[in-house]
Amino acid sequence: MNPDAIRMKKLLLHRHELNKLIGSVERKGYTIVPLSMYWKSGRAKIEIGLAKGKQLHDKRASAKDKDWEREKARIMKKA
Repeated sequence: MNPDAIRMKKLLLHRHELNKLIGSVERKGYTIVPLSMYWKSGRAKIEIGLAKGKQLHDKRASAKDKDWEREKARIMKKA
């Protein structure tokens, strides 16, 4: 089975659900992310959710933690 990757896919949502998702993405800066994908009756189904990106201060903290873990691994490797 080789499905056409660029064909239009049907999104099975009610109009108010679709408007809510579009509004969250455009106005509030959220991103639509797939949570899980499964097959049912020969159709692929995907559960979707809204996610908010990291703020700048969160990114700095993550980078600092990652650098510390890397440095710690180097120290343990030398010892």
